[in-house]
Amino acid sequence: MSITLNDYLILSTIIFMIGMFGVFRRTNLLMLFFSTEIMLNAVNIGMAAISKFHEDLTGQIFAFFIIAVAASEVAIGLGLLVLWYKKHNNIDLTTLTSMKG
Repeated sequence: MSITLNDYLILSTIIFMIGMFGVFRRTNLLMLFFSTEIMLNAVNIGMAAISKFHEDLTGQIFAFFIIAVAASEVAIGLGLLVLWYKKHNNIDLTTLTSMKG
C-alpha cells in the first residue's frame, strides 16, 4: 500500500480546517498567529504533493516562498504583539476593539 496524492490532499485539507477552526475560535492573538501558520503549512503540503505528482518543481518553489513570507509575518507580528502586551498587559482580541488614536 503506497501513499497517493489523494492521501496528501486529504491530510492537507484536514490540517487546513484545524487551522481555520483556530482562526475563527481563538481570541488570543498568539494562538491566532499559530492557527495562521498551521493553515499556511497545510497549503505547503498540498502544493508540494501536487508538485511531486506532476514532477514539476513549481509547487515546491511556491511552498518555499510561502515559508519565507510566513517567517517575516511572524517576526513582524510578534514584534507588534510584544508592544501591545507592554501597553495593555494582555493579548486578548477584545481589547483591540477599543483602540484610540
